[in-house]
Amino acid sequence: MLFNSLEYLIFLPVVFIIYWLLKNSYKKQNILLLISSYIFYGWWDYRFLSLIIFSSFLDYFVGQKIEDAIGDKNKKHWLLVSLFSNLGLLGVFKYYNFFADSFASTMSNIGWEVNDLTLNIILPVGISFYTFQTLSYSIDIYRNQIKASRDIVGFFTFVSLFPQLVAGPIERASNLIPQIERKRNLNITLIKTGIFQIFIGLFRKVAIADNLGIYVDSVYSNYEIHNSSTLLVATIFYAFQIYFDFSGYSDIAIGSAKLFGFKFNRNFNFPYFSRTLTEFWRRWHMSLSFWLRDYLYISLGGNRKGIIITYRNLLLTMLIGGLWHGSSWNFVIWGGIHGLFLSLEKYTFSALNIKTFNAFGYIYTFVVVLVAWIFFRAPDFHSASTIITEIFSFDYGPLFIGNINAFVNAVLLLLIGFLIDLKIFRSDVSLEEYGTRFSSVKLSIIVSIIILMLCLFYSTAENFIYFQF
Repeated sequence: MLFNSLEYLIFLPVVFIIYWLLKNSYKKQNILLLISSYIFYGWWDYRFLSLIIFSSFLDYFVGQKIEDAIGDKNKKHWLLVSLFSNLGLLGVFKYYNFFADSFASTMSNIGWEVNDLTLNIILPVGISFYTFQTLSYSIDIYRNQIKASRDIVGFFTFVSLFPQLVAGPIERASNLIPQIERKRNLNITLIKTGIFQIFIGLFRKVAIADNLGIYVDSVYSNYEIHNSSTLLVATIFYAFQIYFDFSGYSDIAIGSAKLFGFKFNRNFNFPYFSRTLTEFWRRWHMSLSFWLRDYLYISLGGNRKGIIITYRNLLLTMLIGGLWHGSSWNFVIWGGIHGLFLSLEKYTFSALNIKTFNAFGYIYTFVVVLVAWIFFRAPDFHSASTIITEIFSFDYGPLFIGNINAFVNAVLLLLIGFLIDLKIFRSDVSLEEYGTRFSSVKLSIIVSIIILMLCLFYSTAENFIYFQF
């Protein structure tokens, strides 16, 4: 089920009403949320419910075994059961065909032909997100940072809670499970901010991202015929398309959770207002970047074993982070670019004894991110390298416009989205709390304006970009 679909427009208020009719029993509310989450996920393909149920059973059982085990050796044994089981499922469904194709291609290049090793399997939506969420739960228990859950319905709800099930935010057990396992009260302020954030998210996705995507798709699908200026504009549009698409999804997820009394962690904090790449990753997809920092970078040794090992850890973390996004060498290269420049930044700051760059850092950061996005968007390495070569050939001839109305709409909506972000960024209130600034009347007017704009600028695009990861 998609957030921007008619089904969700019906699903959300129905669940909301029934949920608060059960306000005297949080356990009954959890049962409702669990059933609703399985309906939400099964709407796409009910067959893959078996995977999320298996993962939930596994980590519910393993979490208790880790906590109850005597001695580090036994604790580590049960942790490895969780790691190998969850990563094994992720590896088969998401990466097996990628590595099988890469192996066959490598053998072919050296003159050895091998039979087709790929399998006819479909990537389950959201598997990367809920796998990381359950892994962090097991690791936190192993590190004695949380206690294992003994409430099976509550734990299953934690794994599958529908607002964050498909594309995050990747919620930590330390934040979400205590909220699930206690009574929630109807909070009008939370509901107001939730509604505001849901509609901001819909505007970001449906009005801005989808209209930018029309131009991006038309250019990138025929990149060979376009000049430098057209490819550059399309790439800039894509940088904002993926931002408004994914931050819009996160806004709807966080806002939906508020309607049920849950507070999710922030996932975006205006990343394009960053003066360094390090700052960018503290603002972009924060739940993933902090997950990679806490469970991968620190586990590799972080910055505790000398500067060379620190650079290695940064690069490995970002390479794996790139591969997490998709089974393609383009994603690995994308992660590698970020890892390389993060290492260069760390070296520069150390050598010059500074903590950040001046205003020029905004341009530097955006350029690095922009070049890396080309590998993220292009279908393969050849097309990405061709696009980069063409952009840096500086053949800035006439700009391809295409449908003039669609192009003007995209530019206008991008400007509106940027100004809204700038206004909130310069305020002392985060987007998650911004709805508290408005009375019920003002909030109703704002929501009505957003609905009008959604109707005026609705496009045929539906899926969120991060669904493919």
